[in-house]
Amino acid sequence: MCGICGWINREKTGKDRDLTQRTLEDMMAALIHRGPDQGKSWLSDRAALGFQRLAIIDPAGSTQPMTNETGDKVLVFNGEIYNYQELRRELSQAGHHFLSLGDSEVLLHGYEEWKERLPEHLRGMFAFVIWDEKEQKLYAARDHFGIKPFYYTLTDSCFLFASEIKGILPHPGYKKQLNPEALEQYLSFQYSALEETFFKGIYQLLPGHFLEYRPDDDILTLPRYFRPSLHPKKPKNPVYTSEKQWISQIDRAVEESVHAHMAADVEIATFLSGGVDSCLVASEFTGNKAFTVGFGNEPGKYNEIPLAGELARKMHLEHTGKKISEKEFWEAVPEVLYHMDEPSGDPSAVALYFLAREAARKVKVVVSGEGADELFGGYCIYCEPNALKPYRKLPEAFRKKLAGLAGRLPDVKGRSFLIRGSKPVEERFIGNANLFTVEERKRLLLNPTSARSPQELLAEDYQDAKGLDEASRMQYIDLLHWLPGDILQKADRMSMAHSLELRVPYLDQKVFETARCLPARYKQKGQISKYLFRKAAGRHLPAANSHRRKLGFAVPLGNFLCSDTGTAHIKEAFLSPTAKKFFSEEALEELLKKQGCGRRNANRKIWAVYSFLIWYGIYFSEDTEENPT
Repeated sequence: MCGICGWINREKTGKDRDLTQRTLEDMMAALIHRGPDQGKSWLSDRAALGFQRLAIIDPAGSTQPMTNETGDKVLVFNGEIYNYQELRRELSQAGHHFLSLGDSEVLLHGYEEWKERLPEHLRGMFAFVIWDEKEQKLYAARDHFGIKPFYYTLTDSCFLFASEIKGILPHPGYKKQLNPEALEQYLSFQYSALEETFFKGIYQLLPGHFLEYRPDDDILTLPRYFRPSLHPKKPKNPVYTSEKQWISQIDRAVEESVHAHMAADVEIATFLSGGVDSCLVASEFTGNKAFTVGFGNEPGKYNEIPLAGELARKMHLEHTGKKISEKEFWEAVPEVLYHMDEPSGDPSAVALYFLAREAARKVKVVVSGEGADELFGGYCIYCEPNALKPYRKLPEAFRKKLAGLAGRLPDVKGRSFLIRGSKPVEERFIGNANLFTVEERKRLLLNPTSARSPQELLAEDYQDAKGLDEASRMQYIDLLHWLPGDILQKADRMSMAHSLELRVPYLDQKVFETARCLPARYKQKGQISKYLFRKAAGRHLPAANSHRRKLGFAVPLGNFLCSDTGTAHIKEAFLSPTAKKFFSEEALEELLKKQGCGRRNANRKIWAVYSFLIWYGIYFSEDTEENPT
């Protein structure tokens, strides 16, 4: 795992090479947490490439930037290719000669052999750049699901890129400016939901895409090579018809993927909660260390350390549990938001920060359970169509009339059911987080933009999923947006903040090919999510783990916001000049009235606003306008 950065000038220039080197070193320094083992660079009259290495495979070799034999192609690469040995053999048979033992060189020769079709051959997580000095062309690609990040911008003088936004900011060609539309969408989604980031003009390369840039013509193209379609295709293998056959296939796919993800020349550990996803990975992986964090002393929703520790003992794993105090939580928030690059309304990012810190004290690599919910239908909200099915047999006009009446009622039990049951899935579901409505965010913002509604933003993706059952359409939206925007964003940033590589075996093409063909009836059964996946996990885990209800990475946010310390933090932020710059004081006061542990509290909305305010102070306050720290 590494950090990459650099730029391609529109015009060839050999002037002031020392300034070019210093600028590149500043960009690399901003990414040193991603790769503290080694930092190197490569310069030509047009290109400047920087690389910070975290040595995992072939530590003594595979240094980057890496050139091919003729020196006309140069690579910088962040990630791991798990089928690199297979590809190496294939490329050797085609006449390519290798000088190193790792996976990086496979990308160089693979590009020579397959050109832009290269990502279709790769099994792994990756974001990489290949500069072709001979053809004067840059090629970059991001992995299928968006596990590894890649950001870019076009300035007046060059094409700039980096693994993190903070790696772009030191370049004098980019002038920092807030993107107000990103803020407006964030208030609904709880994460940066647009292709253009919170930094105006800086974009993310979307998952499953590659880009080509030709500076002579100033042409940038962004083709898509992979879409996580859930429309079942005709399988190569015999069709699985029974539960038992599907369970065996899921079991085989997960087991094989976990074993493939164990390729490394350093020790690999695992994250372990009490939930089924991480527990199944832990049961399959070949390491001997496991890590868990929790809040408070009592076992339960906010403290899974005892449950995880009990399972670790049964698996003969060396278990480390870390209890996070409220003081530690609040102190870590600015550091977390600095590393996130953009605001995050997900408080579990703070817990993940501590979990990664504990693991990084002993190992360089961990495996984790992200992605199982998106692939196998694990979120509780995916069971909503089953709950609504009887009600939706009523005529639509009648349901809409009931919803209108319910909307005028106080916030009582059943009100939300009547309202949501009157809406098609495209209107009621924008992802696992749905914070502020369009009307609410316009009341909150002093200067709302003409931003599209979340429903308009997702309309094309819902159209792509037309014909699928409702739960699968929700699942598809999460695969495209929630997974890379929230889950994988925090997983990458919080692990790399501590120079720790995090691998996600569920987000593997072979596992996906099994999951996408799984019939809807085997994903949710009544109100049981991830139904058949749990059955497969039951072959390896106690029922207490395989049947455990989905909890997520729970944080006692209500308790923390209502404590004296939390109240002081929120009050200070909400009364700050930044708050007055962006938000209506009246709307903020209304939000604070709903702070607490009661039903229908506004804690997640409050946290989202608070996180933005703290983030803005880190990256855009006057003393950090040029150099955020």
